[in-house]
Amino acid sequence: MTKINIAGVPEHFNLPWHLCLENDEFGAAAIDLQWTNVPEGTGKMCQMLRNGETDIAVILTEGIVKDIVSGNPSKIVQVYVETPLIWGIHVAANSKYQLLSDLKDTKAAISRIGSGSQLMAYVNAQNEGWDTNSLQFEIVNTIDGAVEALASGKADYFMWERFMTKPLVDQGIFRRIADCPTPWPCFVVAVRNEVLERHPEQIKKILEIINSKTRYFKQIADISKRLAADFHQREDDIKTWLSLTEWSQKNLDEDMLNNVQNQLMHLSLIEKKGTFAEIVKAV
Repeated sequence: MTKINIAGVPEHFNLPWHLCLENDEFGAAAIDLQWTNVPEGTGKMCQMLRNGETDIAVILTEGIVKDIVSGNPSKIVQVYVETPLIWGIHVAANSKYQLLSDLKDTKAAISRIGSGSQLMAYVNAQNEGWDTNSLQFEIVNTIDGAVEALASGKADYFMWERFMTKPLVDQGIFRRIADCPTPWPCFVVAVRNEVLERHPEQIKKILEIINSKTRYFKQIADISKRLAADFHQREDDIKTWLSLTEWSQKNLDEDMLNNVQNQLMHLSLIEKKGTFAEIVKAV
């Protein structure tokens, strides 16, 4: 058995991995795949890849591209979710802010520096024509930290995946005032270079197994009930989310990588662009 560590957010996108683990599909291929939930998200997973705490990360596209360009010794080996991530822009339920324009020059709660929640705050600011240099951030680590920060006034708004945050809206803790979709596929699979060199066949097999699951994931009997139960969602919300979500079995192409890097450059989030070969690898 080859032991390989993988990290991802504890969100509905990653249920296909857990189904494969429950069925011991990786074990049947002589791979001991050890999953770690990372509620802190992409910034934390970038750090884990750098530190060798994980071998693989299922991670936000813009976050890992930025970190690889900044020296993370990893490669993107596949797009995992083809469709954009729909980021809800949330305020405390009793907040004075009613419109997206009201949030100009206010403070965003973010999970950590380099996280998707921070990068998308820049994308949203650009969309709205705000000065991205004047953005202010409060680091909150997790969604629970964001609840506390918005309730106490330490931060004014919080961007997080719309459907995962919906229960907090339903409970009257948050109020969603707008959506901001990513202008690219949302999740990719990244692997540390050292692991790619040492275990290329195992990485290839892991991708084959997960791709066989995601290809037919929506057709699994009662999958919306399982998702709703596991992630404390209303089944009608899950059905809406499933209708908007497409998994991928292909790698990131050069045009899409250029789109991501051009956007990051425009926002001054990277100082230089990496080459396709530095960032993406087919296995």
